[in-house]
Amino acid sequence: MKSYIHIYTGNGKGKTTASLGLALRALGAGKSVFIGQFLKNGDYSEIRMLQKMEGLLETDQTLRVEQYGEPHFINRKPGPEDYKAAEKGWMSIKEGVLSQKYDLVIMEEINVAVHLELIPEDQVLELMRNKPDDVELVLTGRYASEKIMEAADLVSRVDEVKHYFSKGVQARIGIEK
Repeated sequence: MKSYIHIYTGNGKGKTTASLGLALRALGAGKSVFIGQFLKNGDYSEIRMLQKMEGLLETDQTLRVEQYGEPHFINRKPGPEDYKAAEKGWMSIKEGVLSQKYDLVIMEEINVAVHLELIPEDQVLELMRNKPDDVELVLTGRYASEKIMEAADLVSRVDEVKHYFSKGVQARIGIEK
């Protein structure tokens, strides 16, 4: 079965939720999944649940979840530690895609990492071009470049029409984190 490249981008809420929904569907179908989260390092409810699910997998199934970021990255300029975390993550993701151990590889916030120049766009495009045919690849995050969107098979843009965050509502456990 041929696999495709998905992009979930835009300034609205739901990009991570969409990719995790796809991961859940793939796991339910007996597929192996690798989720790498760039610019994130924290206690998220979805990570806790995925860790609990590891005990439910089939013997030939793998679930790998990694975070490549520093806590509290938002609203600051990237520092040396951010570049180091992104490079580590990129090497891990690239190895995961090319290893063919995973049916689905999700690169959370990779578009933001490219936008911030933590990961070179040309490296992402090269991986997209050279991914094995049987590996489904998902790239999420705001700021997906035109070149990256053009190289993908599916692009979904999540646009914010209205969000309670603008009224001061902070991220809530179980809903936003």
